[in-house]
Amino acid sequence: METFVAATISLTISTALIIKGKKNPLYLSFAVLCFALFSQKIGIFLYGILHTDYWKAVYYLGILSIPPLAITFSRYLLHHHTFLSRRDTILTGFVSLLIVAALFTPLFRWHYLNILLYIYCGLVLIYCFTALIRQIMEEPPGAEKKRLVYVASACIVAAVFSLSDVLNSYGLPPLSDIALVALIYFLFIIITHTDIPELYEIMLRTILIFFVILFATAVIYVVTDLFDERQKLSFTSVFMASFLIVILIDPLKMILRKTFSYFFFDKKDLSASLYSIDDELEKKNFALLEETATGLAHEIRNPLGSIKGAAEYLKEVDTTENPKLLDIIIEETDRLNTVVSQFLNYAKPYVMNAEKQDINNIIKKVISLIKATNLPENITIEENLDPDLPDVKMDGEQMIQVILNMALNGIDAMHDGGTLSFATSRIKNDGGKRVEITVRDTGRGINKEDLKTIFKPFFTTKKKGTGLGLPICQRIVKNHGGHIYVESTPGKGTAFFVRL
Repeated sequence: METFVAATISLTISTALIIKGKKNPLYLSFAVLCFALFSQKIGIFLYGILHTDYWKAVYYLGILSIPPLAITFSRYLLHHHTFLSRRDTILTGFVSLLIVAALFTPLFRWHYLNILLYIYCGLVLIYCFTALIRQIMEEPPGAEKKRLVYVASACIVAAVFSLSDVLNSYGLPPLSDIALVALIYFLFIIITHTDIPELYEIMLRTILIFFVILFATAVIYVVTDLFDERQKLSFTSVFMASFLIVILIDPLKMILRKTFSYFFFDKKDLSASLYSIDDELEKKNFALLEETATGLAHEIRNPLGSIKGAAEYLKEVDTTENPKLLDIIIEETDRLNTVVSQFLNYAKPYVMNAEKQDINNIIKKVISLIKATNLPENITIEENLDPDLPDVKMDGEQMIQVILNMALNGIDAMHDGGTLSFATSRIKNDGGKRVEITVRDTGRGINKEDLKTIFKPFFTTKKKGTGLGLPICQRIVKNHGGHIYVESTPGKGTAFFVRL
């Protein structure tokens, strides 16, 4: 049972990555590695049932493919910043071919061949793990180092649980297949979720899935006891069956979504959960908002123009103290007109004039605009721009609006002075195709309660703010296929991150 589940999950993840990966070498290398694991597991499973040499050969080919494929995947995972080289891949591939050739000799029936194969694969995996540890030690502190530490920790946990197979004679259930599928699913999450702002969310996701599996196992046991007391199921069998059902949900949704897209051309997400109906209604309401925003803005602006015109006329002909009140009318009319304009910008669909541009040039334009608008003397600007960034396809004017808004918010938060810093960097995950923009201030920070609502329309802590600046920024970034998030510590400052 455990072997069959391991084979099924390996094949499903491999298929999902091939569909999702396109030309991403990291995805494709892991997909081929998972397919090799599938060949090994399905070979040994069917050989145990059919006892034919064909399935034994499939098993051997699968396990002998693992060493060179593991090195290839490790090189892409570490972005080639490792002592692992193409020569190592070629060498292990050559050794595997020699062993394949030996399968057609009397060595094929050698009693210790399986032990030799496991030692060979184990040594190569230890070699890859050593490269991972060395990269962790050399990697500077940051998100990428945390990600690699998570991978190393998962590998250690899987290795510890796999030792249960050695102690099987002492009554411990074999857990190596459970540990294997948990590890490859964890790696699947690591390499496909590059936009997760906080890496601990990956761990929380994994823990949540584990508890869902335990819950499903308990349900199966309860149902079995209620309806068939004679049926006795082993823990590992029930656990692996539950594991199979829960783990396959995301990869199968990915495969089915891609498959159905060829038949349903309206691009509806048929894989959405039934519990997400409220989200769909919210999208429809937002579409309705987009349609009515222009008419609403027109109906409000016309009376505002009349009120302002009348107030300006009365101010010219009235020589009493009333002009002070008229100034308030004109000022508040202008402010309300600004709110209407920002609301219209938020509600209307964005049309992008996207072209590949240097994000560092966009940052420099924003800095020039800030310096040209009477930057307070007690605020300094710092730049830490990576000169080796790839060009990003974006609308330059809209991205200037996003970065400028975040910068002005930072300046407003530093009443007593401070430092406003701009930084750009390459995100190493996903093959280094993504860049991150950081705008950081040393101001008063944002409370935890407010962090949850800063991207909601009309939420603001400013006396005369509209609460639409950050929601507009979020919409622009999302329309670029990017992600924006914020980290803040009250009294120490705030950092906005934009990934494109």
